[in-house]
Amino acid sequence: MKDTVGAFVPDGMFRLDGASEGPLAGTTFAAKDIIDVAGRTTSCGNPDWLRTHGPAKATASVILRCLDAGASLVGKTVTEEFATGLTGENIHHGTPLNLNAPGRVSGGSSSGSAAAVTAGLVDFALGSDTGGSVRSPASFCGIYGIRPTHDRVATDGVMSLSRSLDVIGWFANDPELLSAVGAVLFHDHVVAPSPGRFFVAEDLMELLDERCRGALMEAIDSVAALLGEPEPLRVADDAPIAGLDAWALTARTLWGREAWAEHGAWMLSKRPKLGSGVAARFEARARVTAEEAEEALVRRDRISAYLDDLLADGNVIALPAAPGTAPPIGGSDADIDPFRAANEPIGALSGLGQLPEIVLPLAEVDGLPLGLGLAAARGNDEMLLDLALELHSAGVAPTLPIPK
Repeated sequence: MKDTVGAFVPDGMFRLDGASEGPLAGTTFAAKDIIDVAGRTTSCGNPDWLRTHGPAKATASVILRCLDAGASLVGKTVTEEFATGLTGENIHHGTPLNLNAPGRVSGGSSSGSAAAVTAGLVDFALGSDTGGSVRSPASFCGIYGIRPTHDRVATDGVMSLSRSLDVIGWFANDPELLSAVGAVLFHDHVVAPSPGRFFVAEDLMELLDERCRGALMEAIDSVAALLGEPEPLRVADDAPIAGLDAWALTARTLWGREAWAEHGAWMLSKRPKLGSGVAARFEARARVTAEEAEEALVRRDRISAYLDDLLADGNVIALPAAPGTAPPIGGSDADIDPFRAANEPIGALSGLGQLPEIVLPLAEVDGLPLGLGLAAARGNDEMLLDLALELHSAGVAPTLPIPK
């Protein structure tokens, strides 16, 4: 296999054959280079990290489960440094190409994984999602992706960024495989409930421009054929901690404090070379106080309890998977910062609620992909995966062709 889109890290293409039989037999996959493979050093997107760390002693459980189920690993993919970023551009390893949106980013931080699936280099790929690092790439590339319920998929052997928000997610070009991977990775089995009420997060939709919002509303109309008439809801305005700004601040504070606790000492001692956007994020994280983090935890718990009640009985909420179509490659921090700011509250809903959220590639604007997010209560991952399968069976298919 040749890496035609720059999806893999340097020296990151290798093969570990999966079992000869199993639910994923005959498929290939790639893993974001924050996930350990025994005998290989994980770079976390940064050469200084690679230089100062040794080979992993054990392979992460998520990779072992896929291998045991018959899938073969073919390499490690590009990530923005320390899984931090929205565009997927890495100053050290380059920018993976997005074949569904030429000249546009594939999305961060799981950019290489999304690009590899989009290009057909692998059947599925593992990524991680803290504030949207599976959801945005899936949306930008026009592929399926899922952020699972927090703690339903093992994270041993995975670089931590923010332990209360981090999850391992995955990408695929079809919902059947997306679901099959979930059945392998979930450490428990949950019987999916029947879908209940169908909400639309109007306040989150308003963060997008008119054309993107209209395209997603058309996709929601298609989904409504299965879920019933959508009910508009200003999801953050009706919460006990009200307003999207408060939700974004809560997530940013938790993320900041936890990320600095994980990596701050190493960064202060090694002074690594970082991309400007990543450096700015960590500089801000260093300033988060313990008192601010404690207050954010209280707010998070209240938001999470509110979402538990809202999504009980199989209820589903539609929201943007990203703040718009993929930005052009090479944008400045000034160009990208407003996009990042809009993404924070979009990513915060499922992050603060520790909810599963699936991305359906059902919209496009000017030929550029745009994903629709569907979130559900904790543990209802299978319900979302089943919905994707039902929609596909009913002819509600991706709006853009899958590159070959």
